[in-house]
Amino acid sequence: MITLLIFWWLALVLVGAAIGVIVSRNPVYAAMYLILSFVTSAVLWLLLEAEFLAIVLVLVYVGAVMVLFLFVVMMLDVNVAAVREGFTRYAPIGAAVAVIIVAEVLSLVWIKASGLPLATPLASQGGDHSNTREIGLALFGGHVFEFEVAAFVLLLAIVAAIMLTQRQRPGLKVQDISAQVKVRREDRVRIVKVQAERDA
Repeated sequence: MITLLIFWWLALVLVGAAIGVIVSRNPVYAAMYLILSFVTSAVLWLLLEAEFLAIVLVLVYVGAVMVLFLFVVMMLDVNVAAVREGFTRYAPIGAAVAVIIVAEVLSLVWIKASGLPLATPLASQGGDHSNTREIGLALFGGHVFEFEVAAFVLLLAIVAAIMLTQRQRPGLKVQDISAQVKVRREDRVRIVKVQAERDA
């Protein structure tokens, strides 16, 4: 029963954070809600005894989101000085997100360490069970095509992000490949005959 209550509490937090990502007009708020949704998903993975997925979700996605957020700030030309001046406006939502994350982790640790009589566990595995091996067999076994498609989509997103940053700035020196290929030797090289004068 307690496990079910924890699951529903985490599910409500996750749905609320996802809605916050969509409806937030401020990119800072959207990034904080996205981090909260990732951490909540990681706690759900821990509840399912999938520790590897939880750690990967926190290390890869939370770190990647922060890097992508920096790219978004650079592409949108956000005034960093104005953002720093308005730090007090962002402090309450940041503190609320941090409190919820800490409460989620502490509640899970308390459930695991208290030895309370829980309901039937969601995933009961032996000590020799390897989450990493199961994930590898699933990804590179029956779902290898979907894995390759996801890799291609991520590569396409990287190329699109690079193309978005290529703005036309005045006075910027760019390389014109077609003009370099069409160049002729007569246009670039001038042969000058030099004769040394001899003393009479």
